[in-house]
Amino acid sequence: MAFIIFVLIALFAGGWGVRRVCFKIIAEMEEARAFSPAKAVKLQDERKNFFRVGTGNLRPKALHLLMSDGLILKTSKGTYYLDKEKLAQMKSKISR
Repeated sequence: MAFIIFVLIALFAGGWGVRRVCFKIIAEMEEARAFSPAKAVKLQDERKNFFRVGTGNLRPKALHLLMSDGLILKTSKGTYYLDKEKLAQMKSKISR
């Protein structure tokens, strides 16, 4: 029973960590005003070190999640920008 509780807590903490990194990436891109392909910014999209443990390894996972939701788009140059409409929808959904 204790093991099941431990696993559930670990899964919850992992999801919370990815969510926190997602909001951090969005905030960084908003600060850079990356709302179009012309103003797209470079982001860490792969793990720096496979053996490194910590939030640095969550960035690529969070970025992939944001891309799958359509909040972040990738240019042909390998840079990223925010979709303003999707971002506004997400913010209105959160504020409810």
